[in-house]
Amino acid sequence: MLEDLSAKLELALKKVRGQGKITEKNISETLREIRRVLLDADVNYKVAKEFIEKVSVKALGQEVLVSITPGQLITKIIYDELTLLLGAKNSELEINPTGPTIILIVGLQGSGKTTFSGKLAGKMKQLNRKPLLVAADIYRPAAIEQLKQLGKSISVPVFSLDEKDARKISKEALLFAKQNGHDTVIIDTAGRLHVDETLMQEISDIKELVNPTETLFVVDSMTGQDAVNSAKAFHEKVNFTGIVLTKLDGDSRGGCALSIRAVVGEPIKFISNGEKLNAIENFYPDRLASRILGKGDVVSLVEKAQEVFDEKDSARLEEKLQKNKFDFEDFRDQIKMIKKMGSLSSIMAMVPGLNPAMMKDAKIDDKALVRIEAIIGSMTKEERKTPKVLNGSRRKRIAIGSGTSIQEVNRLIKQFQEMQTMIGRMKQKGFLNSVFNKKSFNFN
Repeated sequence: MLEDLSAKLELALKKVRGQGKITEKNISETLREIRRVLLDADVNYKVAKEFIEKVSVKALGQEVLVSITPGQLITKIIYDELTLLLGAKNSELEINPTGPTIILIVGLQGSGKTTFSGKLAGKMKQLNRKPLLVAADIYRPAAIEQLKQLGKSISVPVFSLDEKDARKISKEALLFAKQNGHDTVIIDTAGRLHVDETLMQEISDIKELVNPTETLFVVDSMTGQDAVNSAKAFHEKVNFTGIVLTKLDGDSRGGCALSIRAVVGEPIKFISNGEKLNAIENFYPDRLASRILGKGDVVSLVEKAQEVFDEKDSARLEEKLQKNKFDFEDFRDQIKMIKKMGSLSSIMAMVPGLNPAMMKDAKIDDKALVRIEAIIGSMTKEERKTPKVLNGSRRKRIAIGSGTSIQEVNRLIKQFQEMQTMIGRMKQKGFLNSVFNKKSFNFN
């Protein structure tokens, strides 16, 4: 997530690390480089300028404590300012306490509105609500069918009419929801390739008809300042109440994510990455700021894990990790859980200490998990429990049985041994306790 921006900020901050004290000169040089990084990332010029000014005022004149280096102090100041820039605190989705919660989804075509609508419906269902999806995009040929497929995959009904009037569809959907006990109505509206008066008027009319609890603007993070300009136009017309960032896992420079909250003045409520229906996160400004600065996000990582682990699984895993008795049986179980948590790249981005530049250049193949499962599945129970017995003939048999090569089997066994060594080191440093107690990463 925003690996390019993270890597460039990491390089910029190197200039002040190792310095004995903070001076006007080294702060000026560092902030000049950071300003260039922000502008290269397509951050709004005014937003970048104000951000640098605030960091400069906070940094200059501050004494460096014996236990804190200038690099750590400037990183902490930038983290604090990034958090404020992104909204300071989490903004929850509004729920109507006296009637159905109506959520109107708006944005340009291609921003990911329909996919997000399905993800949000799935999330609402997990919260024990009874959602209804409404297909009000009457222009894009595949939009209605796409929403129906998404609804089917999560067992959420989709309301649609053979009708070319999105206003009527939305109004009828509310009646249907009331008659069938749906307490959450998610309306997927049409988008265009660009902002136009017809689109704006239709959305404005629908909003007036349904009186939504929330109007969420879905924005493609890869489009930079164009997305911010679109957001301003939508906000002036329909006054949306929240923002959804999509495609932050793509080749996004980050300008949209860092600018849109400051320019529009409305909170970012969700991050929606990828096509998987569980790839939706509540937005936490401090957590994204931590990821951008390469400090990971242990809390989100643990929360994702808790969604797919029950308490007994977690306790058993913790015990085996603490005793360093993690074997291939456990490894296979964890792979199945990891696949439910999202893509490997999104998970790795939450791990503290991973170099942003390394993440940017890494070629992470989610299909590798399938091959690993096949290799472990071709082992006997004894081999999974006691990997030391895996001699040459056994490895050859496993390769044939899993449809892989001996080299791949050898590589997995070597990586597993290295992982066991790493787990032992993590235990010694106390990091395992931090993970299981949901402690966030610090800047020391």
